[in-house]
Amino acid sequence: MREQIIFIRNSFFHFLYTRALKRWFFLFDAEHVHDSMTRIGEWLGLSRFGRGLIRVCFSYSHPSLEQDICGIHFKNPVGLAAGFDYDAKLPQILPFLGFGFNSVGTITNMSYEGNPPPMLGRLPKSKSLLVNKGFKNKGAENIAEKLKQYSFSIPLGISIGRTNSPQLKTAEQSINDIITAYSLFEKAETQNSYYELNISCPNLLFAAEDFSDIKNLDMLLTALDALHIKKPIFIKMPIEKSNDHVKAMLDVIVRHDSVKGVIFGNLQKNKQDPSLDPVEVARCGRGYFSGKPCENRSNELIQLAFKNYGNKLVIIGCGGVFSAEDAYKKIRNGASLVQMITGMIFEGPQVVNEINRGLVQLLKKDGFSHISEAIGADCT
Repeated sequence: MREQIIFIRNSFFHFLYTRALKRWFFLFDAEHVHDSMTRIGEWLGLSRFGRGLIRVCFSYSHPSLEQDICGIHFKNPVGLAAGFDYDAKLPQILPFLGFGFNSVGTITNMSYEGNPPPMLGRLPKSKSLLVNKGFKNKGAENIAEKLKQYSFSIPLGISIGRTNSPQLKTAEQSINDIITAYSLFEKAETQNSYYELNISCPNLLFAAEDFSDIKNLDMLLTALDALHIKKPIFIKMPIEKSNDHVKAMLDVIVRHDSVKGVIFGNLQKNKQDPSLDPVEVARCGRGYFSGKPCENRSNELIQLAFKNYGNKLVIIGCGGVFSAEDAYKKIRNGASLVQMITGMIFEGPQVVNEINRGLVQLLKKDGFSHISEAIGADCT
């Protein structure tokens, strides 16, 4: 009976969102809709009534999805990726929406108002978003001050990157900028469970260095090690690099104790990718692509990392998760956790519930009693 009620509930919200609300939202500027929805989400999260309402509508849990990773308890493997809640408005509501964890940011040492508009666009046929924010955020000091007053019922991650500023002219200056941001959060004693290090944003207008460069990456991680941060750090990786280059980056990463895992990955930079509709791309301005155009390469790199470094690094899959089947493929390729943004925007807020419920069914179908048994199952 419970499963039937959940199925009916999900079907109703899916129909309501895809047939009515999404069509209405997509008539308006994407950045305006995003700002409005995050404001509403923040209000709901600060209201006991709002949290209760969202829990009744969207929550779902199952013991087969719970995991302990790097000393952190995850109620389920589906998280909100960095890039959506860059001003930390949503941590109080996301647990009730069904997420197992969430990352705020990417946050930088200095604030940044965002790249020249448009910063966000939609490609419905490609199931993608054009992203050109360039680390828009209010700055580490502001966000640390905001977050330190809260506790969190699901693991919260803080994604940190280099400030998008022309003041940073060398790799050393950029490293100092990143280290300063980490230090601010550590001094504020925010109750986040983990950090992310975003070295792969393709939309920085003023980047003077490339941290996918092996030498620069090693310098950055050496400086990060010196902070002796006890919380795990996961690195947000590029997806456009060759397998050999990614392996070289991973060889550096595993030599640094501060890094416990990697996230594959960031935006699709190839505008000729076959998953992209060329007419939609031609209408786009500056920026790169999230969602389905990231999926295939993300899955390839998850499998590459698991086969070669799975005993040394936690792997988080990000890119193109729209359904339980999408998430399960990443898990079977070697991801312990998955992240999403675009799938929620296209499918609706109930999709988190649908993915978790679907994962339980897929595990049972394959004879697994727990999600940990499925991790890397396609890599043997």
